[in-house]
Amino acid sequence: MDSIKVRSSQREELIEITSEVSRRLPDNGDGICVLFTQHTTCGLTINENADPEVKHDILLFLKNTIPQYYEGFKHFEHNSDAHIKSSLMGSSITVPFAQGKLLLGRWQGIYLCEFDGARERTVLMTVR
Repeated sequence: MDSIKVRSSQREELIEITSEVSRRLPDNGDGICVLFTQHTTCGLTINENADPEVKHDILLFLKNTIPQYYEGFKHFEHNSDAHIKSSLMGSSITVPFAQGKLLLGRWQGIYLCEFDGARERTVLMTVR
């Protein structure tokens, strides 16, 4: 098991970690890579990494759909939106790899989805 530290600089942002994950794969192995975050206000996803506007659009949609201050939220830390967004994105992803390379699609990247930053997050990585 390995861990990847990710530092966010904004309350909400998508941080690409594809190259860091790739760097930690065995040079010539085949298998699966499982990534998991132990945090309840961030998530993981795979999405387009060619056009940065996609990240903007995802965050805009989530922010407009689930605002931070929503009438009826009771959680005293005012981050109920972050918990909901994290649940929607998910806390883990699995990616196959072959000959030491992630088998992502041409435009795909792996992202940590920060919803309650800025802070340091840990992504656990297991390779089988």
